[in-house]
Amino acid sequence: MQRNPQPATDFDVIVIGAGPAGENAADYAAKQGLSAAIVESELVGGECSYWACMPSKALLRSGQVLAAAQRVPGAGQAITSTLDVSAVLARRDAFTSNWDDDGQVQWLRSAGIELLRGHGQLAARGVVAVGGREYRARAVVLATGSIPVLPQIPGLAEAQAWGTREATAAKKIPPRLAIIGGGVAAVEMAFAFSSLGSAVTVLSRGALLSREEPFAGQMVAAALEEQGVEVRIGATPSKVSRDAQGIVHLDFAEGSAVAADELLVATGRRANTSNLGLEALGLDPAAIDVDDTLRVSGTDWLYVVGDANGRGLLTHQGKYQARVAGEAIAARLSGAEVQDAKWGRHAATADHGAIPRVVFTDPQVAAVGLTEHAARSRGLGIKVIEHDLGAIAGASLHADGYTGRAKLVIDQERGVILGASFVGQDAAELLHAATVAIIGEVPLERLWHAVPAYPTLSEIWLRLLETERFG
Repeated sequence: MQRNPQPATDFDVIVIGAGPAGENAADYAAKQGLSAAIVESELVGGECSYWACMPSKALLRSGQVLAAAQRVPGAGQAITSTLDVSAVLARRDAFTSNWDDDGQVQWLRSAGIELLRGHGQLAARGVVAVGGREYRARAVVLATGSIPVLPQIPGLAEAQAWGTREATAAKKIPPRLAIIGGGVAAVEMAFAFSSLGSAVTVLSRGALLSREEPFAGQMVAAALEEQGVEVRIGATPSKVSRDAQGIVHLDFAEGSAVAADELLVATGRRANTSNLGLEALGLDPAAIDVDDTLRVSGTDWLYVVGDANGRGLLTHQGKYQARVAGEAIAARLSGAEVQDAKWGRHAATADHGAIPRVVFTDPQVAAVGLTEHAARSRGLGIKVIEHDLGAIAGASLHADGYTGRAKLVIDQERGVILGASFVGQDAAELLHAATVAIIGEVPLERLWHAVPAYPTLSEIWLRLLETERFG
C-alpha cells in the first residue's frame, strides 16, 4: 500500500477530535500505511487526559491509600496526620502536564500524524473545513466525545455551577460542596472532595449508580455516609441561586434547603455532534447510527467512534472502537477483506454485551457485560449467583472488616457468563478475568479448571462457581 494519498486528496483519513479515541483511530490507520491528520480545537489528549479520567483518579487515589492503610492494624497506627491537600493537587497537576499538550503533540509527530489546529466541520463528502481551509480525505472519522447535560432547574445556569471540568481542575477545596447527580462522576467526586476536606452533600434523583446491580449503589451510599457525606436520594432542587457572597443556595419543594460554597452538576453527558455539518449531509446529529465497523449507516466514507456514537461512553471502549475503525478503514481503502463478522478483526462486537466499567469509589464497583435487569429485559433465560466478597481469606488479609459483594449472571442454556459485578476494595483487579470469560464464552465447566491462587481476592471465582454448582 502506498503511504502517499491519492492526488485528489490531502490525506487518506482525517479524524476530528484528538482525544484517546481520535488518537487511536488515526494511529491504527497510520500503522496500516495510511496518511492521517487529526483536528483539535482544544488540547491534544482530550477530556480524559485533562479533565476526566486522569485528574479525577489522581484526586481520589491519595485518600484511598490513606483509608486502605487505616484498615490494616500496624499500618493504621503509623498514620499520624491527614492528607496534604497541596501535594494531592500538585500530583493531579502532574498527571495533566499542567494542562499543556506538548507531549501529546510530540507523540502525534512520532506516529506520523499531522495535527490541524482548529474547529473541524464537514463541508461535503470527504471534505473537512478547518480554520478557513478545506482538506479532502478518502475517509473521515468523528471522535468529538461528549458534553455535559444540565437539568432544567430554575436559576441553575445563572448560579455558575461547576461541571466536571471545574471540579477536576479545582485550585482550592471548597469548605462545602453540593453535588447534583448520582452517577459515576458524582460519586467519585464526592469521595475525592470529602477526603480533601469538603463537607459534601450528594443530591440524587434516584438510587446511586442506577445502571449497575442495586447492591453496588447501596454499598457506595453506605460508604459515603460512613465517610461523612450526606446522601439524599430522591432529592431534586426546585430552585438554585448564588448570593452576593458567592454562597450557593438549593431550595426544595418540601421547604428544605442546602447551602454550599460550590455546586457540582454531574447529571450525565450526551454526544458532542452538533456544529459538525452533519445536517447539511442529510444526517441527524442526535441519531447517528453506525455498524460494527463504526461506519455511519448510508455512507461509505464516514465513521464515528467513542462517546460521539453513544455505544459506550467510556474511554477504553472508545479506544477499542477506534482501533477497529482504523483498521477497517485501512482494509477498505486497500481493497482487502473486511472481517466484520462477530468477533472479527474489524467488528466492535464487545459493544453489545461485554463492556467493562469501573467506578473508582471506595469500595470500587467493577462490572462487565449484562446486569441481571438488562439480561431479563432482553428476555434471556438466566441464573444469578452471588457471594459475599468479604468472606474469603484473601479479603480478610487485604483489610480488616473488608466488605464486598460479587455476582454472576449466567446464560442457563449455554452455561456461559453474561455479566459479572464486583464491589469491594480493589475489586477492579478482578474485572479482566470476567471480561475474558465473557468474550471467550468460556463454559462454566471449563472455568472450574481455572484455579485461583490462595489467598487472593480471586478466590471469589471458586466460591461463585461452588454456589452455582451446589447452591
